Amino acid sequence: MPRSAPVVLTCTSFLAALALALTACGGGVHGTPGASGLRDPYFPKAGNGGYDVTHYALDLAYDPDEKDLSGTATITARATQDLSALNLDLDGLDVESVTVAGKGARWNRAGQELTVRPPHDLDDGETFRVTVRYSGTPETITDPDDSKEGWLPTRDGALALGEPTGSMTWFPGNHHPSDKASYDIAISVPEGLQAVSNGELKSTRTADGRTTTTWHTAEPMASYVATLAIGDYTIRRSTTPDGLPVYVAVDPAEAGASRKVLAKIPQVMEWAQDTFGPYPFSSTGAIVDREGDAGYALETQNRPVFPGAPDTETLVHELAHQWYGNSVTPKTWQDMWLNEGFATYAEWLWDEDHGGDSAQQTFDALYDHGEDVYEDLWSFPPANPTSSGHISDSPVYQRGAMVLHKIRRAVGDKTFHAIVRGWATTHRHGNVDTADFTAYVEKRAPDEDFDAIWKDWLYGEGKPAHA
Repeated sequence: MPRSAPVVLTCTSFLAALALALTACGGGVHGTPGASGLRDPYFPKAGNGGYDVTHYALDLAYDPDEKDLSGTATITARATQDLSALNLDLDGLDVESVTVAGKGARWNRAGQELTVRPPHDLDDGETFRVTVRYSGTPETITDPDDSKEGWLPTRDGALALGEPTGSMTWFPGNHHPSDKASYDIAISVPEGLQAVSNGELKSTRTADGRTTTTWHTAEPMASYVATLAIGDYTIRRSTTPDGLPVYVAVDPAEAGASRKVLAKIPQVMEWAQDTFGPYPFSSTGAIVDREGDAGYALETQNRPVFPGAPDTETLVHELAHQWYGNSVTPKTWQDMWLNEGFATYAEWLWDEDHGGDSAQQTFDALYDHGEDVYEDLWSFPPANPTSSGHISDSPVYQRGAMVLHKIRRAVGDKTFHAIVRGWATTHRHGNVDTADFTAYVEKRAPDEDFDAIWKDWLYGEGKPAHA
């Protein structure tokens, strides 16, 4: 009788058989830990790899007398790789428990990194929920530029400001501008105080000496423009002529000084929509705390924060950020000029349209004598700050606006207007970098040569030879 054919086991067939056997035995190819940072050029530990957050549900309680914050953060995310572990950014505060999909998870702390090890590996593409219970006294961070952010205690409460990394002091998350999400924030405070946040106020209830307010932000939001303002506020609600809700919270000490400028919000919004295109969010407004409660205004989503009564230019600047920065958000902190250059140029355009200097006059004054006001104006190009301590310096703001004006001069007002509106519309609720912007401009004005503008004004060192 004939012999049986020999069995030839190749390397490929062996590995396939091994994988099949491991799967049958409950094993399989294991995931790997997500990166503990996104290698941002200026904040390399900010954010985390391996997943994308889609929603934050924060249930918080704050005691201003004890300066104690307790919270439960439920984070809904999608794995972007097979994950055996993932990191969350959380600076300070004490973690009490962590669960993944309702099951207890192992975790450990190292600096701002909270490393979570799910009971089972997460598959690439899988949607999962991480719940973190935590408490303690939130920290105030000193930025590389010496400004204060994070959790700022005030006379009657607290103010949470997050640019660039401060939000990790009051809730765990993927704290990098490239990962935006929707939010639900419920915050309990002593009766008699208000708690104002982003988005829309969904409910307010008072029981047992405490008031809980719930806020919902449906549109994607970067964590650095999430806010909480806790204190004694006078609340005013209204609408713009086209029906957009306006929610304004003002510390009573600032009510008189801020009344006139805040009354301009509908006018500014109408002008901004004519200039930048449809407003990308569901409401607008402002939070005005006491002068000195923070060292700067911030474009927190839906309602920017002002320490003291703002002037009109500052109001225009922060509302313009709702388009440029909050809706069209930078991929990394190197691209800050796309936020600040646009918001600064918005001030120029407002002045031009309301009886002030033309944008050309503002540009010429900066070119001729700008260093008298901004000593560091020509110290680095807007698209390449020298360090993390300089991403909010005047070259990012003023020279960034000058880049936009150079584009306007090159293409003319009609095309420039189309570029400004189209940029906000095309990248609505997205993330962008400088290369995206230069490519967009070149596409919208294909007959123009922008090489000199990019070389001398956007990336060039020192003062350009010609205005």
